[in-house]
Amino acid sequence: MQIILNLLALALILYSISLVVTSNFNMGNLLVWLLTAMVTAYAVWQKPIHAWLHGTVPGRVVFWLLAVCGAVYAVLLVFVAVSGYTNPATGQEQVVIVLGAGLRRDQPSLLLRYRLDKALEYARQHPDVLVITAGGQGRDEWVPEGQAMRDYLIAEGLDPERVIAECKSTSTEENFLFAREILQQRGIDAQEPVVYVTNAFHCYRAGQYARMAGFSAAHALPAGIPLRSVLTCYLREVLAVVYYWLFRSSRSGFLHPLVGLLSLNKKFFYQ
Repeated sequence: MQIILNLLALALILYSISLVVTSNFNMGNLLVWLLTAMVTAYAVWQKPIHAWLHGTVPGRVVFWLLAVCGAVYAVLLVFVAVSGYTNPATGQEQVVIVLGAGLRRDQPSLLLRYRLDKALEYARQHPDVLVITAGGQGRDEWVPEGQAMRDYLIAEGLDPERVIAECKSTSTEENFLFAREILQQRGIDAQEPVVYVTNAFHCYRAGQYARMAGFSAAHALPAGIPLRSVLTCYLREVLAVVYYWLFRSSRSGFLHPLVGLLSLNKKFFYQ
């Protein structure tokens, strides 16, 4: 048991160091660092910590608090992982909305390329679909995400007439609202089936925001995720889902003023 604990602590330490070296502060990083500190401390001082947790009243209170919080977090992780696949595309959708996920200068990040490749696959299988690439311009991006995403799809062989860039906002909620405006201008009602493309961990919240924007028949097309980003993205998404349940909107609640601080750098996760 001690060997396994030590190996786990070592793996987390190496991963945390890679985050320090390759990226700036980010909520996903913070959660990984916190987890690393807890596992490492327990690995180094296992006996005294175990004795305090089980041999004192304050320790037992802390133990049960940690146990309950850990169990709830684990259940929510499963929910986030499973919910991304519970609302699959039917194949009848004639509109594809691809949600942005960060650029490196003017090129789609790896996370975003997973989304674009999934959308491209669907578009090739359904030659008549209209594709909307949705994403505004972040402060560390040279062009709007929607434009870079459109350029990527066209470079991969998609007909330019089939791809429309929505570049007004980096907010998922607003992406859907602006996409709805584009469809209305083309005479397409929001009640028509649409499919949205995002990474699997993000599908649940994206679906909720789609319904908030008036899309009553929005289905998910979940894209994969780079292995190195699984831990950070899923740990962070659990908090994002809880935050959504509490405030219903990313534009309300106590964290909104900190959005800029919590996304200072996309260098690691969005490479």
